[in-house]
Amino acid sequence: MRYTHIHIDFQCQDDIKQTVSDLLIDAAGEAGCDSFENSSDGLDGYAVDGQFDSSMLDEAIRQFPIQGVHISYTVSMAEDKDWNQTWEESGFGPISIDECILVYDKRHTPAEQVSASPLPIKIGIEARQAFGTGTHETTQMVLDAIIHCCPRGKRMLDCGCGTGILSIAALKLGAKEAIGYDIDEWSTKNATHNARQNGADAMKVLLGDASVLQEVEGCFELVVANINRNILLADLPRFAAKMSSGASLIISGFYESDASLLVAKAKELQLSEQVRKALNSWCCITFLKD
Repeated sequence: MRYTHIHIDFQCQDDIKQTVSDLLIDAAGEAGCDSFENSSDGLDGYAVDGQFDSSMLDEAIRQFPIQGVHISYTVSMAEDKDWNQTWEESGFGPISIDECILVYDKRHTPAEQVSASPLPIKIGIEARQAFGTGTHETTQMVLDAIIHCCPRGKRMLDCGCGTGILSIAALKLGAKEAIGYDIDEWSTKNATHNARQNGADAMKVLLGDASVLQEVEGCFELVVANINRNILLADLPRFAAKMSSGASLIISGFYESDASLLVAKAKELQLSEQVRKALNSWCCITFLKD
């Protein structure tokens, strides 16, 4: 998948740099960026090719709430390569979720270390240009929420499935079926591979955005979406339409400061907030369909 690279340069006093950076991330997120990196001279944002709206970012900069900050940005095409290659080669350490699930790097974790773990569920992930290894706060919170939603016997929808880790966890916890989709072809292939590696044969993976749900029959008792705020706001109506009465929706991928926007949108769709958790400013909310 091709990405647009937006490099944002800003100059301000040192004591407000973090606040300025946070505000610019919010503004660039509104304009279509879905991932960010700090750089030595500012901020780098990335948007799926065709989804960046420069006019929105221009307006946000024009109305920037802090005086005395000098902001400029440049736009270019990001190189089409595996940005995670170095990280993938070094791997990640095993992660424990709620004394129930062990997530480990299938490439680098010794088999004896995995077998020695007392945790009942073990998920080996081979990440390949896909989000969802368990190392990120949002993935950890969603996994914990899935455990507490008791997926046994339920049909699950995994929106923006990444590596497939959430579907694999639900299936290992007894879900009867999981359907995942992702806009990134790298991710769909990786999710399918990881599902097979973990014996999660009841997972089906589709390529595309939420519009693919038109092709999916029936409703779901559990829906999960670990995506950025803007996509969540846009796609919540489609999620709700695929939920059965009494179904649970778990969302993450956004900051605590954005929770009120998502809760208000969910309320319009007869989704009531049940549980909210936060970790290092990231947030995860579980809703129930009335």
